[in-house]
Amino acid sequence: MTSSASFDTLEYLQADIADLIERLPTLKNRQFIKQVLDTILRLADSEIERLDWKILSAALADMEKGFQLFYAYRHVRKVTIFGSARLAPDTPEYQMALEFGRAVSQLGFMVMTGGGGGIMQAGHEGAGRENSFGLNIQLPFEQQANPIIEGDPKLIHFKYFFTRKLFLLKESDAVALFPGGFGTQDEAFECMTLSQTGKFGPVPLVLIDRPGGDYWQSWSEYIDKQLVQNGLVSPEDPSLYTVTDNLDVACDAITRFYQVYHSCRYVGEKLVIRLKTDVSDALVDQLNAEFNQILVKGRIEKSQALPQEAQDETMELPRLVLYFNQRDLGRLYQMIAAINQMGNPSPEDAAHPERK
Repeated sequence: MTSSASFDTLEYLQADIADLIERLPTLKNRQFIKQVLDTILRLADSEIERLDWKILSAALADMEKGFQLFYAYRHVRKVTIFGSARLAPDTPEYQMALEFGRAVSQLGFMVMTGGGGGIMQAGHEGAGRENSFGLNIQLPFEQQANPIIEGDPKLIHFKYFFTRKLFLLKESDAVALFPGGFGTQDEAFECMTLSQTGKFGPVPLVLIDRPGGDYWQSWSEYIDKQLVQNGLVSPEDPSLYTVTDNLDVACDAITRFYQVYHSCRYVGEKLVIRLKTDVSDALVDQLNAEFNQILVKGRIEKSQALPQEAQDETMELPRLVLYFNQRDLGRLYQMIAAINQMGNPSPEDAAHPERK
């Protein structure tokens, strides 16, 4: 027998759905809301397991928390810190992560970590609670929230690794990787894979050793010997990341990335690179001469916002537009480096790379 509480719940749901359908034509993102509703309706009429519905429901709840939290901070650039949860405060790696968190927060960036101990706690300790996000995962061991971020409204507890990692990367404008175990190695290779395939970024990726350490240097040598030299990745792919044991170099790799470059997106087949300031015709000619091999057709051209970007918050920014082959991401990173090096940022932009 169906309880009266169930009937009340159903009535509220019917009223909410009816209200949403009535308001749908006026909503800003109505196209995507309709697509989500269409997907739910198709699944409701299909034969899938109860477990599938539980996964879908929990994943949506995870994403709801993430979307709502980060919307208010969308105009501040953030640095995600990965590294071992097992490193104690008296280790040089912990101290390096603490100093890095302090340094990037002083530059105006906010810090994101998985919210646990070790390197994650060090990043929060350096940045301070007010400049930190914790994206925790529900595990039976190791992954309690650290005392720096515990109880803060910027701490989220995710059910799934994949939704947690989605936000650790989606909301990130730079990634700093410190030494760690299987999880850190997984995060490093996933960052490289997503960057190499254009599914993440472009953002600066910095692999940070303790002073005199060789954790990431040995890793980089393996990449060169086993992957680059055997033709398993492109010779330009190491341009996706920077290996260093110097905090000044690490911070410079992040801030320099956003001196002139702002962000990019695809509009149809065109890659649109948004810039903080206009670049000279001479620089565009130089980019065409040096990077023409990454083009499917045409030239790299200066542009204002395209008509499809009418609702884009960055529509006032100047742009470069090109038909990128979506394959040579290492070369694209090199081109962004050339734009930042040869462009002429305003004093305001140069002083505030953290502004988004």
